[in-house]
Amino acid sequence: MAPAQSTRSPLVIVFVTVFIDLLGFGIIIPLLPFYAETFGAHAFTVAMLSTSFSLMQFIFAPIWGRLSDRIGRRPIIVFGLLGSCLSYLAFGLATSLTALFAARIFAGIAGANIPTAQAVVADITTPENRAKGMGMIGAAFGMGFIFGPAIGGFLSRYGYATPAFFASALSLANFTAAWFLLPETLKPEHRAIARVGRIDALRAALARPHLPLLLLIGFLVVAAFSGFENTFALFAERQYGFHASTIGYIFAFVGVVLVIVQGFLVGKTVKKLGEHHIVPISLAIVAIGLLMIPGTHSIPALLAANAVLAIGMGFNNPSLLALISRYTSAGDQGGVLGLTQSLNSLARIVGPMWAGFAFDHIGIGAPYVSSAAVMGIACALAVTALWRSRTDAA
Repeated sequence: MAPAQSTRSPLVIVFVTVFIDLLGFGIIIPLLPFYAETFGAHAFTVAMLSTSFSLMQFIFAPIWGRLSDRIGRRPIIVFGLLGSCLSYLAFGLATSLTALFAARIFAGIAGANIPTAQAVVADITTPENRAKGMGMIGAAFGMGFIFGPAIGGFLSRYGYATPAFFASALSLANFTAAWFLLPETLKPEHRAIARVGRIDALRAALARPHLPLLLLIGFLVVAAFSGFENTFALFAERQYGFHASTIGYIFAFVGVVLVIVQGFLVGKTVKKLGEHHIVPISLAIVAIGLLMIPGTHSIPALLAANAVLAIGMGFNNPSLLALISRYTSAGDQGGVLGLTQSLNSLARIVGPMWAGFAFDHIGIGAPYVSSAAVMGIACALAVTALWRSRTDAA
């Protein structure tokens, strides 16, 4: 299939592709604990189901990223969508916990192609516009998490398998549309650059100035934020007596703020300040939002704290990804962004484990205070990276 003639066309196609993909993901996630309980699962087993998904992403994200550097972005994205379709179908047809684990493991493998979609953005945008492009992908994430849980909750009235079948049908439609509409964006000359051993390419990427530090910052940010995500429902239940539906509305509110920031504000702000300034500032904002949460005693204050947190994350994620992409060669975009996603998946294992321990054994506010401290460390590292970049440029 011939590539699109403009950079906007593939960017819009990738936005829609990622949105529908994350819509299916959002449909399944809120139902997972309840569906697992019908097979006799306990809380630890439910946690292991989520961990199995993240573990597969940790393993396969860099594999798919490097493969996309060799054979192109389009086949990885298209067949990842087909894999998601089959994983949701298997989820709905599961008759045991073993089958449910197999479905989530396969979903983690298939869903590890998001860095390839980010690599498409890197392929078709200039460095100056890259944060805006990454912001569009982030907005697609946010919209998926806004509408997905609502759709899943509605369809669950007809049984927990029904939302899974709907997600499977969505993924099949997404696969079909991408097959016909998604162009290849990786130029042949850049594929030639990528034809080196995966380990050698990884070493070369990590030898680039500032890149290892940026990857470490990303790991710390995701670990701290995932700790918030996985304990906030328990905090809101203890502090305010909220139920699942109310907590879902709060997360939807967070998603709306993320969409506004990443879809409309990131591009303009980065043009004025630059990613090097946006990243440390946004991390400081996130730390403030985390510190606000345990001190809230009213719903408006809680919403304000979540808004501050969402604003910081909304500016940080696309800006940090744009910086990582800037320090990566054209032929290594998929591999390095895959490595980034892999480290993020590892962070989503480590962060919730610490947050759960702190919540149970230190206090319900401990996960947020400790996460704010981690964000402070990430902010200090970001300032260091900015200072080093200025020194190198001098």
